[in-house]
Amino acid sequence: MAVGKEIRGKIKSVENTKKITKAMEMVAASKMRKAQERMRHARPYSDKVRNIAANLGKANPEYTHPFMKVNDAKAVGFIVVSTDKGLCGGMNTNVLRAVTAKLREVQAAGSTVQAVAIGTKGFGFLNRIGAPVVSHVTQLGDTPHLDKLIGPVKVLLDAYAEGKISAVYLSYTRFINTMKQEPVVERLLPLTDTNMKADEGQHGWDYIYEPDPQSVIDELLVRYVEALVYQAVAENMASEQSARMVAMKSATDNAGSVIDELKLIYNKTRQAAITKELSEIVAGAAAV
Repeated sequence: MAVGKEIRGKIKSVENTKKITKAMEMVAASKMRKAQERMRHARPYSDKVRNIAANLGKANPEYTHPFMKVNDAKAVGFIVVSTDKGLCGGMNTNVLRAVTAKLREVQAAGSTVQAVAIGTKGFGFLNRIGAPVVSHVTQLGDTPHLDKLIGPVKVLLDAYAEGKISAVYLSYTRFINTMKQEPVVERLLPLTDTNMKADEGQHGWDYIYEPDPQSVIDELLVRYVEALVYQAVAENMASEQSARMVAMKSATDNAGSVIDELKLIYNKTRQAAITKELSEIVAGAAAV
């Protein structure tokens, strides 16, 4: 029964696939908890440093950092955060679609683009669409390390400080909950009131700087950029594991449905073959 043998082979193949997707689901669930804890622990620091930088922008200090100045250059920088691995549903597709829309908007305004890729998927995407990638970092593993991130990102920061680009955008996937992740494209530089959230209220802020305004502000804004980039990568990793867990659970469920359908077809085929053999035996006996 060649047909039955072929169906049994398909059933065995799908069962093996189901075992793999089930194992990947369990691994992603384990990694997801750690990634979510890391992301949630980093959020208060990044929110606070963002708030301080916003208040500093309203304080009118004696020293104005290059990150607070608006440049007139006809170039825009993008930091694209993606995953190194696939099998995480439409997560990368959604954030790269948002990046593509922003790239078209920037190019329609007559500006050129420079990009930094964090993650293999984003790096491959930027190369495919022909966007100039000035630096990249891949294979970050399951834990983000700031020392690996700052080097590539510093290329765009130095270019902005030198007045070569007019803005820097950061794109990543923000973690909402296990079932929902949101693609985000937000402006990182210049630091103005439009992209930073200061304390609510009508009061103003002023500061006393020790040892001097330049030293304090330089250090603070470096920490500001580092915190936002690290938080973006942490959010992206938490979103990746959540999306992968959901995708693998869906794949496991679908594999179970396919196995049930194949078993039903196999049983029908087998029953039809048995019925045919019985009919032939009965017909032969009647002929004798």
